Amino acid sequence: MAKIGFLGLGMMGAPIASRLLDAGNDVTVWNRTAEKTKPLVDRGASVADSPAEAGLGADVTITMVANPEALEQVLFGHEGLATSLHAGQTLIDMSTVGPDAIGDVISRLPADVGFADAPVRGSVPEATAGRLAIFVGATDAAYPQVAELLEPLGSIRHVGAPGSGAAMKLVVNSTLGTAIAGVGEALSLGEALGLERGQLLDVLEETPLGAAVKAKRSNIESGSYPANFKLALAGKDMRLVTNAGERRGRELKVASAALDWFERATDAGAGDNDYSAVVETILKSGKLVE
Repeated sequence: MAKIGFLGLGMMGAPIASRLLDAGNDVTVWNRTAEKTKPLVDRGASVADSPAEAGLGADVTITMVANPEALEQVLFGHEGLATSLHAGQTLIDMSTVGPDAIGDVISRLPADVGFADAPVRGSVPEATAGRLAIFVGATDAAYPQVAELLEPLGSIRHVGAPGSGAAMKLVVNSTLGTAIAGVGEALSLGEALGLERGQLLDVLEETPLGAAVKAKRSNIESGSYPANFKLALAGKDMRLVTNAGERRGRELKVASAALDWFERATDAGAGDNDYSAVVETILKSGKLVE
């Protein structure tokens, strides 16, 4: 059993913290909106009044927040977690913030605080069932402890040194965003050519886009997009992808085009819908990206 401080109880953080609690760990939770801590506190978790308090006495602290700005605030803002961390503790960041933000965090942590980045692939159903794919960036020495702690959450892959998990997650999310935008454009073209949507979806399920179609077909056919992974967050991730490419001299035209569709969908008010709602934006646009 480990003593864990867990910070960030959003759509993904809450089920992850719940599974860690169910695994017998001593979990202290913190969330910016305090009422979101209640379901876990009712099941035996402790609650902290600040990020710094969540780290007091913890063996491991875990952050799972929405973006680099939120991570900055939680770690280094007023009563930030970093002020209470000390040698012998380990910080695991499970957010999707990109390797540049992770590098900045590592450079500013107190000396001798262990660090691993462990972002995940999967959404709320996978988090709830413990079927996430977890990409861990950690030293060889630290990885076994991290893997043992995260084992209740899903399958774990050591992808390299600290920062590598965040990098791998960007690569994975670049395919997620471009695939769903590709589905939208394929449907838009097919319908413009007079093909029926059901037939198009049947055929697209047998193409390289098949996994995206199967996962989101019910949303597309119903026109209802309840969020497992919010479109605004997918857009944030695609922005991280294109920015990372630009900083390293890589031209990512496909990712940039997908980002444009996500930005249009967000501007149209779909940001809180599932990311597959970008398909609706593409279909309503009446034309493909030029």
